[in-house]
Amino acid sequence: MSELVLLLSLSFLAVWLLGMAYATWCFATRRGAKPAGALPAPLPRVSVLIAARDEAAALPRCLASLRALHYPPELIEVLLGDDASSDGTAAVAAAAMQGYKGQFRVVTITATLGEARGKANVLAHLAKLATTEYFFVTDADISVPPTWISGLLAHTGPGVGTVTGITAVRGPRLFHRLQGIDWLLSLSMVQVVSDLGRPVTAMGNNMLVTRAAYEATGGYEALPFSVTEDFALFKATLEHGYGFRNVYAPETRADSLPIFTWTALMKQRRRWLKGVEALPLRLRLELLFFSGFWPALAGVAVLAGPGWALGIWGLKVLVQGSLAHFAHRRAGLRLAWHLLPLFELYTIALTFGLVGYRMLNTNVVWKGRRYD
Repeated sequence: MSELVLLLSLSFLAVWLLGMAYATWCFATRRGAKPAGALPAPLPRVSVLIAARDEAAALPRCLASLRALHYPPELIEVLLGDDASSDGTAAVAAAAMQGYKGQFRVVTITATLGEARGKANVLAHLAKLATTEYFFVTDADISVPPTWISGLLAHTGPGVGTVTGITAVRGPRLFHRLQGIDWLLSLSMVQVVSDLGRPVTAMGNNMLVTRAAYEATGGYEALPFSVTEDFALFKATLEHGYGFRNVYAPETRADSLPIFTWTALMKQRRRWLKGVEALPLRLRLELLFFSGFWPALAGVAVLAGPGWALGIWGLKVLVQGSLAHFAHRRAGLRLAWHLLPLFELYTIALTFGLVGYRMLNTNVVWKGRRYD
């Protein structure tokens, strides 16, 4: 019996490593990636939608990046929804945008539209006030590149409902840098699957959605509430026949502030699990397969000895590190290779920590609010 278990564990790990190697090859060669097209002519007016709740500390960085956009400011309207903030978010935003040559407005959110709650409710209000055909959605803790608008617009076209850029987590501490590797590795895998024509998700901190696609869904007020509102909207646009683009390039790379504590990271990943639970069965099974590396490696360690397990683990670090290298390079960043061994420990701690957190906390806490 032990020989059979060992054989199955080794076979699983071999398939896992080959799958990761194939994903690395696809990503490095940009297999299936769709090139950017020409910008619409004449350049269209666009709306930037930001939901903010107690974001006074982060907002100046975000708004400064919007002021630095390489896009005519007279063609941009920035709508910021203040969701019952208690830290002077609205005043900070107004001060940061003083003298802005485009349109800027702070909208105080007090009412609830339809099924929408939290961030989805804020965005539902802002979308109703927007006056353009393109909604660019980002978060208060994000800094967008000067090429953000033109970079995403270049991937719009007939039938395209959403265009999603990439997000890099950046910060000076070790904990922040490990989060950065985690994000880009995950997004590179999403890019591989998306380039092969299979939709995965959109990210509400770096997303373009056309007015036509948004209104076809009925808007956030008509969608079943989800704490992963970006995925809910993405899925709804697909159901209404709209296409998607995922753009992995420096010109569409937004930089996010890191999560500062382990508890806050657990809360973030707990919320993301809600989105994972709504993925198609095939994708959920693939994620389950991907997460099966550690149990299979533990089986090899017990049945064949630690030498075998360490050798296979080393292959994982090498193959996964290669993907991380290309993920950073395509994002316009450099991978700190010496962090990869620590990243392995980070992923183990994150996996087991999230399992425990999920068992002990059935509710999602988001921006100080609790959701079932």
